[in-house]
Amino acid sequence: MKKVSFAEFGGPDVLRLIDAEEPHAGPGRIRIAVRAAGVNPVDWRIREGQMRPALPAGLPAGVGLDAAGVVDEVGEGVEGVRTGDRVFGEGTDTYAEFAVLHAWARMPSGLSFEEAAGYPSVMETALRVLRESGIRPGQTLLVSGAAGGVGSAVLQLARERGITVIGTAGAANQEYLRGMGAHATTYDEGWAERIREFGGVDAALDLAGAGVVRELAELTGDPAKVISIADPTAPGLGARFSGVAGSMPDALAETVRLIGEGRLHIPVEKSYTLAEAPSAHTDSQAGHTRGRRVIVV
Repeated sequence: MKKVSFAEFGGPDVLRLIDAEEPHAGPGRIRIAVRAAGVNPVDWRIREGQMRPALPAGLPAGVGLDAAGVVDEVGEGVEGVRTGDRVFGEGTDTYAEFAVLHAWARMPSGLSFEEAAGYPSVMETALRVLRESGIRPGQTLLVSGAAGGVGSAVLQLARERGITVIGTAGAANQEYLRGMGAHATTYDEGWAERIREFGGVDAALDLAGAGVVRELAELTGDPAKVISIADPTAPGLGARFSGVAGSMPDALAETVRLIGEGRLHIPVEKSYTLAEAPSAHTDSQAGHTRGRRVIVV
Protein backbone atom coordinates (compact mmCIF):
# COMPACT_ATOMS: atom_id res chain seq x y z
CA MET A 1 0.00 0.00 0.00
CA LYS A 2 0.99 3.66 -0.31
CA LYS A 3 1.80 5.53 2.89
CA VAL A 4 3.35 8.87 3.88
CA SER A 5 6.39 8.41 6.10
CA PHE A 6 9.47 10.24 7.38
CA ALA A 7 12.87 8.81 8.30
CA GLU A 8 14.22 11.90 10.09
CA PHE A 9 12.73 14.82 11.98
CA GLY A 10 12.59 18.06 10.04
CA GLY A 11 10.58 20.23 7.68
CA PRO A 12 7.86 19.17 5.22
CA ASP A 13 10.53 18.00 2.78
CA VAL A 14 11.29 14.95 4.97
CA LEU A 15 7.89 13.46 4.09
CA ARG A 16 7.99 10.67 1.53
CA LEU A 17 5.26 8.63 -0.18
CA ILE A 18 6.46 5.03 0.13
CA ASP A 19 5.33 1.46 -0.44
CA ALA A 20 4.64 -0.15 2.96
CA GLU A 21 3.18 -3.31 4.41
CA GLU A 22 -0.51 -3.14 5.21
CA PRO A 23 -1.43 -2.88 8.91
CA HIS A 24 -3.99 -5.27 10.38
CA ALA A 25 -6.68 -4.92 13.02
CA GLY A 26 -5.65 -6.41 16.36
CA PRO A 27 -8.00 -7.03 19.30
CA GLY A 28 -10.32 -4.11 19.95
CA ARG A 29 -9.35 -2.39 16.69
CA ILE A 30 -10.71 -2.02 13.17
CA ARG A 31 -8.95 -1.42 9.88
CA ILE A 32 -10.34 0.91 7.27
CA ALA A 33 -9.66 1.53 3.63
CA VAL A 34 -8.87 5.22 4.08
CA ARG A 35 -10.81 7.64 1.92
CA ALA A 36 -9.62 10.83 3.64
CA ALA A 37 -7.30 11.81 6.50
CA GLY A 38 -7.43 14.95 8.63
CA VAL A 39 -4.44 17.33 8.64
CA ASN A 40 -3.83 18.65 12.16
CA PRO A 41 -1.07 20.82 13.67
CA VAL A 42 -0.03 17.90 15.86
CA ASP A 43 0.93 16.03 12.67
CA TRP A 44 3.67 18.48 11.73
CA ARG A 45 4.73 18.97 15.34
CA ILE A 46 5.38 15.22 15.51
CA ARG A 47 7.24 15.41 12.18
CA GLU A 48 9.44 18.21 13.51
CA GLY A 49 10.27 16.23 16.65
CA GLN A 50 8.44 18.57 19.04
CA MET A 51 6.44 15.70 20.53
CA ARG A 52 9.30 13.26 21.15
CA PRO A 53 8.91 13.24 24.97
CA ALA A 54 5.22 12.35 24.72
CA LEU A 55 5.37 10.23 21.56
CA PRO A 56 8.66 8.36 21.55
CA ALA A 57 8.00 6.58 18.27
CA GLY A 58 10.95 5.21 16.43
CA LEU A 59 11.93 6.22 12.92
CA PRO A 60 10.90 5.78 10.20
CA ALA A 61 7.38 6.75 11.25
CA GLY A 62 4.04 7.31 9.62
CA VAL A 63 1.89 10.42 9.84
CA GLY A 64 -1.69 11.20 10.76
CA LEU A 65 -4.23 10.51 13.51
CA ASP A 66 -7.66 11.21 12.00
CA ALA A 67 -9.35 9.40 9.13
CA ALA A 68 -12.61 8.42 7.50
CA GLY A 69 -13.16 5.36 5.35
CA VAL A 70 -14.73 1.95 4.89
CA VAL A 71 -14.25 -0.87 7.41
CA ASP A 72 -12.50 -3.87 5.86
CA GLU A 73 -11.15 -5.71 8.94
CA VAL A 74 -12.71 -6.11 12.39
CA GLY A 75 -10.47 -7.16 15.27
CA GLU A 76 -11.24 -9.69 17.96
CA GLY A 77 -13.72 -8.49 20.57
CA VAL A 78 -15.11 -5.63 18.47
CA GLU A 79 -18.89 -5.42 18.31
CA GLY A 80 -21.35 -3.09 16.66
CA VAL A 81 -19.42 -2.61 13.42
CA ARG A 82 -18.88 -4.76 10.35
CA THR A 83 -17.01 -4.69 7.07
CA GLY A 84 -18.47 -2.21 4.64
CA ASP A 85 -19.50 0.32 7.31
CA ARG A 86 -18.56 3.97 6.70
CA VAL A 87 -16.78 5.28 9.80
CA PHE A 88 -14.57 8.10 11.00
CA GLY A 89 -12.27 8.23 13.98
CA GLU A 90 -8.75 8.21 15.36
CA GLY A 91 -5.89 5.81 14.76
CA THR A 92 -2.27 5.77 13.69
CA ASP A 93 -0.47 6.50 10.41
CA THR A 94 -3.68 7.62 8.70
CA TYR A 95 -1.95 9.28 5.71
CA ALA A 96 -2.14 5.90 3.97
CA GLU A 97 -4.36 3.65 1.89
CA PHE A 98 -5.17 1.52 4.97
CA ALA A 99 -5.11 2.46 8.65
CA VAL A 100 -6.03 0.90 12.00
CA LEU A 101 -8.42 2.88 14.23
CA HIS A 102 -8.74 2.57 18.01
CA ALA A 103 -11.77 4.90 18.28
CA TRP A 104 -14.50 5.30 15.70
CA ALA A 105 -18.15 6.07 15.01
CA ARG A 106 -20.43 5.59 12.04
CA MET A 107 -20.45 8.60 9.75
CA PRO A 108 -23.58 10.75 9.93
CA SER A 109 -25.88 10.49 6.94
CA GLY A 110 -25.03 12.93 4.18
CA LEU A 111 -21.48 13.57 5.37
CA SER A 112 -18.69 13.03 2.84
CA PHE A 113 -15.46 11.24 3.71
CA GLU A 114 -13.58 14.53 3.23
CA GLU A 115 -15.82 16.31 5.72
CA ALA A 116 -15.80 13.49 8.26
CA ALA A 117 -12.00 13.09 8.31
CA GLY A 118 -11.44 16.54 9.75
CA TYR A 119 -13.66 16.24 12.82
CA PRO A 120 -12.16 13.77 15.37
CA SER A 121 -9.15 15.58 16.88
CA VAL A 122 -10.73 18.99 16.28
CA MET A 123 -13.86 18.15 18.25
CA GLU A 124 -12.04 16.31 21.04
CA THR A 125 -9.79 19.33 21.53
CA ALA A 126 -12.62 21.88 21.38
CA LEU A 127 -14.76 19.99 23.89
CA ARG A 128 -11.77 19.50 26.19
CA VAL A 129 -10.61 23.11 26.32
CA LEU A 130 -14.14 24.42 26.83
CA ARG A 131 -14.52 22.02 29.76
CA GLU A 132 -11.13 22.92 31.21
CA SER A 133 -11.80 26.65 30.88
CA GLY A 134 -14.79 26.44 33.21
CA ILE A 135 -16.59 29.01 31.06
CA ARG A 136 -20.33 29.25 31.83
CA PRO A 137 -23.44 30.47 30.01
CA GLY A 138 -23.62 34.26 30.07
CA GLN A 139 -19.85 34.69 30.31
CA THR A 140 -17.42 35.88 27.61
CA LEU A 141 -14.70 33.72 26.07
CA LEU A 142 -11.79 35.15 24.05
CA VAL A 143 -10.41 32.84 21.35
CA SER A 144 -7.06 33.69 19.76
CA GLY A 145 -6.76 32.00 16.37
CA ALA A 146 -10.48 31.35 16.02
CA ALA A 147 -10.87 30.55 12.31
CA GLY A 148 -9.12 27.17 12.21
CA GLY A 149 -10.67 23.79 12.86
CA VAL A 150 -10.60 23.87 16.67
CA GLY A 151 -11.64 27.53 16.72
CA SER A 152 -14.56 26.85 14.39
CA ALA A 153 -15.72 24.05 16.68
CA VAL A 154 -15.28 26.16 19.83
CA LEU A 155 -17.32 29.02 18.37
CA GLN A 156 -20.23 26.75 17.51
CA LEU A 157 -20.15 24.83 20.80
CA ALA A 158 -19.96 28.05 22.80
CA ARG A 159 -22.85 29.61 20.89
CA GLU A 160 -25.03 26.59 21.66
CA ARG A 161 -24.16 26.96 25.36
CA GLY A 162 -25.04 30.63 25.60
CA ILE A 163 -21.44 31.82 25.85
CA THR A 164 -20.39 35.09 24.20
CA VAL A 165 -17.27 34.67 22.07
CA ILE A 166 -14.72 37.21 20.88
CA GLY A 167 -12.45 35.77 18.19
CA THR A 168 -9.24 36.95 16.56
CA ALA A 169 -8.28 35.95 13.03
CA GLY A 170 -6.80 37.38 9.85
CA ALA A 171 -8.59 40.11 7.93
CA ALA A 172 -9.94 37.63 5.36
CA ASN A 173 -11.71 35.61 8.06
CA GLN A 174 -13.58 38.35 9.92
CA GLU A 175 -16.95 37.68 8.26
CA TYR A 176 -16.42 33.95 8.75
CA LEU A 177 -16.18 34.47 12.52
CA ARG A 178 -19.17 36.80 12.58
CA GLY A 179 -21.16 34.23 10.64
CA MET A 180 -20.62 31.85 13.54
CA GLY A 181 -21.95 34.39 16.01
CA ALA A 182 -18.66 35.73 17.34
CA HIS A 183 -17.46 39.28 17.83
CA ALA A 184 -14.43 39.46 15.55
CA THR A 185 -11.22 41.45 15.26
CA THR A 186 -7.86 41.03 13.59
CA TYR A 187 -4.70 40.17 15.51
CA ASP A 188 -2.56 42.99 14.13
CA GLU A 189 -1.34 46.05 16.05
CA GLY A 190 -3.77 47.30 18.69
CA TRP A 191 -5.74 44.05 18.90
CA ALA A 192 -5.78 43.94 22.71
CA GLU A 193 -7.26 47.43 22.91
CA ARG A 194 -9.95 46.46 20.42
CA ILE A 195 -10.79 43.43 22.56
CA ARG A 196 -11.29 45.70 25.57
CA GLU A 197 -13.87 47.68 23.62
CA PHE A 198 -16.09 44.58 23.55
CA GLY A 199 -16.14 44.47 27.36
CA GLY A 200 -14.75 42.11 29.99
CA VAL A 201 -13.30 38.67 29.26
CA ASP A 202 -13.88 35.75 31.63
CA ALA A 203 -11.54 33.18 30.02
CA ALA A 204 -9.26 32.93 27.00
CA LEU A 205 -8.00 30.23 24.67
CA ASP A 206 -4.74 30.38 22.71
CA LEU A 207 -5.27 28.09 19.71
CA ALA A 208 -2.51 29.38 17.43
CA GLY A 209 0.59 29.68 19.60
CA ALA A 210 1.24 33.20 18.38
CA GLY A 211 3.02 34.37 21.54
CA VAL A 212 0.01 36.18 22.99
CA VAL A 213 -0.39 34.37 26.32
CA ARG A 214 0.84 37.36 28.32
CA GLU A 215 -1.71 39.66 26.64
CA LEU A 216 -4.50 37.12 27.12
CA ALA A 217 -3.65 36.95 30.83
CA GLU A 218 -3.88 40.74 31.07
CA LEU A 219 -7.26 40.74 29.33
CA THR A 220 -8.71 38.10 31.65
CA GLY A 221 -7.05 39.57 34.73
CA ASP A 222 -5.62 36.19 35.75
CA PRO A 223 -3.19 33.94 33.82
CA ALA A 224 -4.92 30.89 35.32
CA LYS A 225 -7.92 31.78 33.15
CA VAL A 226 -5.86 31.24 29.97
CA ILE A 227 -5.49 27.86 28.28
CA SER A 228 -3.14 27.21 25.34
CA ILE A 229 -3.09 24.19 23.07
CA ALA A 230 -0.20 25.52 20.98
CA ASP A 231 2.33 27.16 23.32
CA PRO A 232 4.03 24.73 25.73
CA THR A 233 5.75 27.68 27.45
CA ALA A 234 2.36 28.96 28.71
CA PRO A 235 2.77 27.47 32.23
CA GLY A 236 5.87 29.60 32.68
CA LEU A 237 3.57 32.63 32.49
CA GLY A 238 1.03 31.15 34.90
CA ALA A 239 -1.34 29.96 32.18
CA ARG A 240 -2.35 26.36 31.51
CA PHE A 241 -1.27 24.10 28.67
CA SER A 242 -3.79 21.50 27.51
CA GLY A 243 -2.04 18.65 25.77
CA VAL A 244 -3.56 15.47 27.20
CA ALA A 245 -6.46 14.20 25.13
CA GLY A 246 -9.78 13.29 26.70
CA SER A 247 -12.26 10.65 25.55
CA MET A 248 -12.30 10.32 21.76
CA PRO A 249 -15.37 8.00 21.78
CA ASP A 250 -17.32 10.66 23.70
CA ALA A 251 -16.13 13.37 21.29
CA LEU A 252 -17.17 11.31 18.27
CA ALA A 253 -20.59 10.62 19.78
CA GLU A 254 -21.11 14.34 20.42
CA THR A 255 -19.97 15.13 16.88
CA VAL A 256 -22.48 12.70 15.40
CA ARG A 257 -25.26 14.13 17.56
CA LEU A 258 -24.58 17.77 16.70
CA ILE A 259 -24.15 17.13 12.98
CA GLY A 260 -27.36 15.09 12.96
CA GLU A 261 -29.19 18.00 14.59
CA GLY A 262 -27.76 20.47 12.08
CA ARG A 263 -25.87 22.38 14.77
CA LEU A 264 -22.28 21.73 13.69
CA HIS A 265 -20.52 22.32 10.41
CA ILE A 266 -16.81 22.95 9.86
CA PRO A 267 -15.87 23.57 6.22
CA VAL A 268 -12.98 21.88 4.45
CA GLU A 269 -10.81 24.69 3.12
CA LYS A 270 -8.55 22.56 0.94
CA SER A 271 -7.91 18.93 0.01
CA TYR A 272 -4.60 17.30 -0.96
CA THR A 273 -3.46 13.95 -2.35
CA LEU A 274 -1.08 11.66 -0.44
CA ALA A 275 1.75 12.88 -2.66
CA GLU A 276 0.90 16.46 -1.68
CA ALA A 277 1.33 15.84 2.07
CA PRO A 278 4.39 18.16 2.21
CA SER A 279 2.26 21.00 0.80
CA ALA A 280 -0.52 20.20 3.29
CA HIS A 281 1.95 20.56 6.17
CA THR A 282 3.46 23.74 4.73
CA ASP A 283 0.01 25.32 4.46
CA SER A 284 -1.04 24.12 7.91
CA GLN A 285 2.08 25.61 9.49
CA ALA A 286 1.51 28.92 7.70
CA GLY A 287 -1.82 29.30 9.52
CA HIS A 288 -4.70 31.48 8.29
CA THR A 289 -6.79 28.33 7.85
CA ARG A 290 -10.55 28.67 7.58
CA GLY A 291 -11.94 25.38 8.87
CA ARG A 292 -9.92 22.28 8.07
CA ARG A 293 -7.48 20.72 5.63
CA VAL A 294 -7.68 17.06 4.62
CA ILE A 295 -5.83 14.52 2.50
CA VAL A 296 -7.94 12.54 0.07
CA VAL A 297 -6.79 8.99 -0.64
